[in-house]
Amino acid sequence: MELIQIIISFISTLCFGILFNLKGKKLVTVAFGGLISWSLFLLISNFIESETINYFIVAAIVSLYSEIMARILKTPATPLVTTSLIPLIPGGSLYYTMSYAFENNYDGFIEKAISTLKLASALALGIIIITALSQFIFKKLSRKSA
Repeated sequence: MELIQIIISFISTLCFGILFNLKGKKLVTVAFGGLISWSLFLLISNFIESETINYFIVAAIVSLYSEIMARILKTPATPLVTTSLIPLIPGGSLYYTMSYAFENNYDGFIEKAISTLKLASALALGIIIITALSQFIFKKLSRKSA
């Protein structure tokens, strides 16, 4: 079952890459990034119970992968990281948040809204930290080589 999920994450990320107008090596890079993101999420979930922490760790690792691949491909990292993390977008959680809101189930709404915000924040924080660190490190390295 997990193998099917991993294959689907590759295919879905590939399709999102096409929607984002990525081509060639960039498209393969993001599809592989999607495969990495979901594989890591499944693996880490076996060891860490907190879904929020799992999202943060995976976002950080995939952001690092995207930053490295962006340097190799000489392209901006933003499209690579955003597309590679597509399998982790908390769409189901957001759906249930809105469903509870429309049903006037305020307890369910608050619970799911907080959960959704935690997951989205974990993704954003993982991306921000790695992006800031990589820019700092690559600027230091480029100054030393100049």
